[in-house]
Amino acid sequence: MAVAQVVNVAVMGAGSWGTTLAKVFADAGNMVQLWARRDELAKTMQESRENPDYLPGIALPDGVFATSDAEAALQAADIAIFAVPSQTMRQNLEVWAPLLRTDTTLLSISKGIETGTYMRMSEIIAEVTGAEENRIAVLSGPNLSREIAEEQPAATVIACSDINRAKLVQAACATSYLRPYTNTDVVGCEIGGATKNVIALACGMASGQGLGENTLATLITRGLAESTRLGQELGADARTFAGLAGMGDLVATCSSPLSRNRTFGSALGKGATIEEAKAATKGQVAEGVISSRSIYQLAERHGVDMPLTQAVFAVCHQGVTVEETIAALMGRSKKSE
Repeated sequence: MAVAQVVNVAVMGAGSWGTTLAKVFADAGNMVQLWARRDELAKTMQESRENPDYLPGIALPDGVFATSDAEAALQAADIAIFAVPSQTMRQNLEVWAPLLRTDTTLLSISKGIETGTYMRMSEIIAEVTGAEENRIAVLSGPNLSREIAEEQPAATVIACSDINRAKLVQAACATSYLRPYTNTDVVGCEIGGATKNVIALACGMASGQGLGENTLATLITRGLAESTRLGQELGADARTFAGLAGMGDLVATCSSPLSRNRTFGSALGKGATIEEAKAATKGQVAEGVISSRSIYQLAERHGVDMPLTQAVFAVCHQGVTVEETIAALMGRSKKSE
């Protein structure tokens, strides 16, 4: 399904998700510049037509051009996609902001809350670039990168306060295997995307303890409840959390062995330390480990009860054991659902 007009797209970050979206946008008929931080990786991708570090075995379409030159990637971009970890978003944007055109659509695909400022990614983009909120969009949903790269049918959400801009991005990434929907609830999509990583850690911990499907279903359902509470407090629409960017993303991330957060949590549940769990995820700390602190503190500031997030924070940052956490959660005072 090709778009009517070719769009120039810059994907800033060549991890598994950034590389996958470069493929998606190229398959939709666009010209894509895929920026990699390391020059050697960019050269390897351009020559071999594959990202051996993060997405081995997936061929890059002819419409994807790999580069380590940020200016070259951004100078003609109609859509700039920011695909770097949430905690490095600000420092990267400070370098890229002067290179951006004033009419470029800015799309975040990173999921997290910045440590210290408690800002969502769209807020950081606005602050650093000076862009109006109607230029800033976010992409979220049940989007395990490997499955989408293999062209397994999936859906996603493009959220922007300007519905017409959301539709522009929607048209630019619609393919035979990825169906994008639009939404104007940027806050809800970002909070859903950030909190699901923390809940996935909890599900992984339970799995690592040998607990079964009843426990998993309980964690997903109650995790959705506390994510929705936080989102509503911050101005989100509760209905967003029942959709792809809420429940959809939560189920995929909490259930799949492809989820880094679930894998990391499973290692912790089996008794591994944070450093040992990093080995299970190829030396990378899961996003939810870092975000559990900022989300828990954000919830505290707004008086929102988030017991699962608090439990994950306690395991990851306060030395509490998974067994102690489970006992504390089960011993909480009884209440109405």
